[in-house]
Amino acid sequence: MRSHPLRPTFSALALALALALPAQAAESAFAPPKGVAAGPCVEGICEYTLGNGLRVLLFPDASKPTVTVNLTYQVGSVHENYGETGMAHLLEHLLFKGTPTHSDIPGEMKKRGIGFNGTTNVDRTNYYASFPANDDTLRWLLGLEADRMVHSNVAQKDLDSEMTVVRNEMERNENSPAGMLGQRVRATAFLWHNYGKSTIGARSDVEGVPIERLQAFYRSWYRPDNATLIVAGRIDPAKTLGEIAQAFAPVARPQTPLRTFYTADPTQDGERSVTVRRSGDIQLVMAAYHVPAETHPDNAALGVLADILGHVPSGRLHKQLVETKLAAGASSGTDSLRDPGLMTVVAGLPRDGDAAKAETAMLALMENIAATPITQAELDAAKQRIRNGYELGYTDVNAVALGLSEAIAAGDWRLYFLRRDALDRVGLDDVNRVARTYLKPSNRTLGRFVPTDAPDRVDIAAAPAAATVLQGYTGKAAIAAGEQFDPTPANIQARTETFTLGDGLRVSLLPKKTRGGTVVLTARFRFGDAASLKGRVAAGNVAGSLIMRGAAGLSREQIDQRFEALKTEVGIGGGLQSANIGMTTRREQLPEALTLAAQILRKPEYPQSEFEQFRLQSITGLEAARKEPGTVAGMALAQYFDPWPQDHPLRTRGIDQSIADLKSLKVEDLRAFHRDFYGSAEGEISVVGDFDPVALKAQLQSLFTDWRTPRAFAPIATRYNDVAARRERFETPDKANGVLLARSNLSLNDRDADYPALVVANRILGGGGASRLYDRIRQKDGLSYGVSSNLDADASRSGRDDAGSLLIQAIAAPQNLDKAEAAMREEYARWIRDGISADELRDAVAGLLTQREQGRASDGAIAGVLSSNLFLDRTMQFQADIDARLKTLTVEEVNAAIRKHFKPENLSVYVAGDFAKAASTPQAAPAPAAGAATKP
Repeated sequence: MRSHPLRPTFSALALALALALPAQAAESAFAPPKGVAAGPCVEGICEYTLGNGLRVLLFPDASKPTVTVNLTYQVGSVHENYGETGMAHLLEHLLFKGTPTHSDIPGEMKKRGIGFNGTTNVDRTNYYASFPANDDTLRWLLGLEADRMVHSNVAQKDLDSEMTVVRNEMERNENSPAGMLGQRVRATAFLWHNYGKSTIGARSDVEGVPIERLQAFYRSWYRPDNATLIVAGRIDPAKTLGEIAQAFAPVARPQTPLRTFYTADPTQDGERSVTVRRSGDIQLVMAAYHVPAETHPDNAALGVLADILGHVPSGRLHKQLVETKLAAGASSGTDSLRDPGLMTVVAGLPRDGDAAKAETAMLALMENIAATPITQAELDAAKQRIRNGYELGYTDVNAVALGLSEAIAAGDWRLYFLRRDALDRVGLDDVNRVARTYLKPSNRTLGRFVPTDAPDRVDIAAAPAAATVLQGYTGKAAIAAGEQFDPTPANIQARTETFTLGDGLRVSLLPKKTRGGTVVLTARFRFGDAASLKGRVAAGNVAGSLIMRGAAGLSREQIDQRFEALKTEVGIGGGLQSANIGMTTRREQLPEALTLAAQILRKPEYPQSEFEQFRLQSITGLEAARKEPGTVAGMALAQYFDPWPQDHPLRTRGIDQSIADLKSLKVEDLRAFHRDFYGSAEGEISVVGDFDPVALKAQLQSLFTDWRTPRAFAPIATRYNDVAARRERFETPDKANGVLLARSNLSLNDRDADYPALVVANRILGGGGASRLYDRIRQKDGLSYGVSSNLDADASRSGRDDAGSLLIQAIAAPQNLDKAEAAMREEYARWIRDGISADELRDAVAGLLTQREQGRASDGAIAGVLSSNLFLDRTMQFQADIDARLKTLTVEEVNAAIRKHFKPENLSVYVAGDFAKAASTPQAAPAPAAGAATKP
């Protein structure tokens, strides 16, 4: 459950294009139920409308055994009145508190293995859930959504119990310098329109809203004629539409029409400014310019312009601010909303950087594009990047189902496709024209004010209605779906070919047909041992980080362009004991992309300019984190539990030591590390997706088996370390949110007999969403927005490494951290003393099995498991054995494992927050109340 800030997104619409398109051809292959009208179909997605006005989108795809349900309401923070800011987001929280029929929504979701959440943005609120394809689960979920559309309790007791959670979420946002500056800039840029107000709302409104106003807001906007239901994945469209009609048709359309909105900001008549002064160690300069709404013809060119300016490493902001060392980082983006929004640019620099100089350079770049116009090469590269993003994104139907929410909020779901198509209409004159039109001082909001006697204003033209630009629109042909793959361990193992190339390069190949012909490759090449790595930690880490910043005769920008041209997402890097290639591409591009990746891995050049840029960015990031509660507590905890000697490669290094290491590092140190350690003859490669296994095997042999490391690989053994309990408290001034971390070490390897029992035990304690810690600290006591526990088990070929641990973490307002700690300790002690119940065991096992099944539906996840199996000498039988053991666990076995490994007195607790300020500022205590809400 979370609010969404306004995220810059690309949008492209071309009115002339839309009006010239032929009439829409229906793609629906069946007659809808009585009372349901069929609407347009675009690229495999078909629309239907129920008699009560509910829009339904069905997107069948049998290639993955999952279903995603996304219910989007066209209500967000823009619909809030005076005194109601934050109401849309607060209501999103309360819709997980239950109805008269469904009293425990998170618990019921958990039992069925459903992953779920809700989000709120300026124009919409959505509730989404994903689960392994199952007719009964889908039927139940549709019934739930129809029920809470009009029957949610929205009760005072639920508002009271959720208040501190929402307040804590607000405090978390207030810890972010960029987030707070972004809020202030928007508030200054908009005089009247609600886009200027944060979705999270004003604290006074959130804390003071009467329940009657919240209930009235709910009744006004939660209705079938203001909602769009999206169901995507392995579904039978005809059967699914029948189930939807049965669940939602009884929900009546209110007689009162939906309210319309007419507030528009006047044309900006001069530069505006705002300054935020808060604790922090990073400087930010941000500028925002008013731009038209989603459906305006200029929106396409503005989206391309934002990419040209903000792309790393070829973007103009990066080249003129980062490469010149005026800033550590810079980015840009543009809104694509129902009403006019903002194009925003931001630059970050160290605390001792020259902000005035960076600001001057940034504004000169933005507002003088006419002097150095955008080139055809820049335009072509940007269009290719954006097009690649659409093409790759559309191979994941679940992601598309969620992404359609933004298009719905902007006016119509088909805008998702229309903005993509308008890319090909954007020309060089368009991009330069919109830069000249909108990027002007009088249209700018910045951190300063300059009066002017000769205003040069920008009128934002009205955008046409979505129905107008979509008239006759059909979209492109739907891409081919992949095979219906069964992701069971047995089938994965049966379909996978495993072999060794050369002396030590282990390979697993799983060819299968995928949506869009995608293929995922994961490679890890190993080298070095504890002795050879002493004194070379910084060089090893940085050497891997800079591989893609110049190699094989190509600059960083050229490498980026080559992979974009190959429609390939790739990461090439390394660390202390391995070099890595991670790649998602298409069947046709795999050979060339893999050859390029191998060349880059073998021949990095480590340009001095890129090294200096990376060092500045790293030091700036470390300094920025120095006063963050999570960093302060986390670093102290890690150093206390660190078992390694001072000169050991795995020794935890603090911020000061890390900064000192970076400052003393030289480029030649990186080149020497690559020369002394890197090689590809030993390691693991796994490939999953659409590829030719015979050709790929030959290519892997040719590319990797002849490059041997000068320093042979030997894994560094890790052992359980008994650490006495300690409690530490750290002051982090001017931070509204605090952090609690608790840790206990345990002797545990994932091959141990107790491992499955402890996985279940941890899920019940705090690792499974609706858990004991969650129910107590968030639901009952209302102290924290987020609390969880994590079980870490060691893994090794021998099974002898046993450096395991349990980590508990929570966030809370500083004045509530002591209460959160007390509650955490009580639940932890009760978990050990009383153990778990049969109902908890049943639900936890069901949730874990569903989670594991869902994970294997992802090709990337399968590739990761296959790679791990190669390194650890395992097959998929290991995963099958875990599943089987989970099913046979008894309450007695789980409780015995808990008592064997944990003691309340062994738990170390570290907290950080602005305790001094909290002590001097009284705040109303949270009101305890039972209830249920969505997971964070």
